[in-house]
Amino acid sequence: MSRNGSLLPSAEEYQGETRTCRSCGAAYQTHNEKMTGVNIAVEMMSDAFQDRFDTALLISADSDLTAPVATTLRLFPSKRVVAAFPPARSSEDLKRVVSAYFTIGHGPLAKSVFPEHVQRADGFVLKRPPSWR
Repeated sequence: MSRNGSLLPSAEEYQGETRTCRSCGAAYQTHNEKMTGVNIAVEMMSDAFQDRFDTALLISADSDLTAPVATTLRLFPSKRVVAAFPPARSSEDLKRVVSAYFTIGHGPLAKSVFPEHVQRADGFVLKRPPSWR
């Protein structure tokens, strides 16, 4: 959960970065999302302390989450944390500390994509990127 109470990162949780195009040399500004791992760690620990789960499903291959997972399991030995790795990604560090792990296959992901167009309540139409088809 972000600082604004949303599961989505807020604007201040993005870090600006200037990059240079390898083809033409033009500089452009891009943004990298920050704090997702910290937010996941805080929520997992908070939920463990409030006894909100017996088994947590962590969908990530981010090895930065190794310490929070290990700490959660050390402090709450009756709880389990299962890592679900995205296709073609994993973390040896996470594999060593989680209760169990598996890889999400391309098939289940392909079945779970949004429709071609999704209309928001305000009428704005969101379009699925061609790479997701």
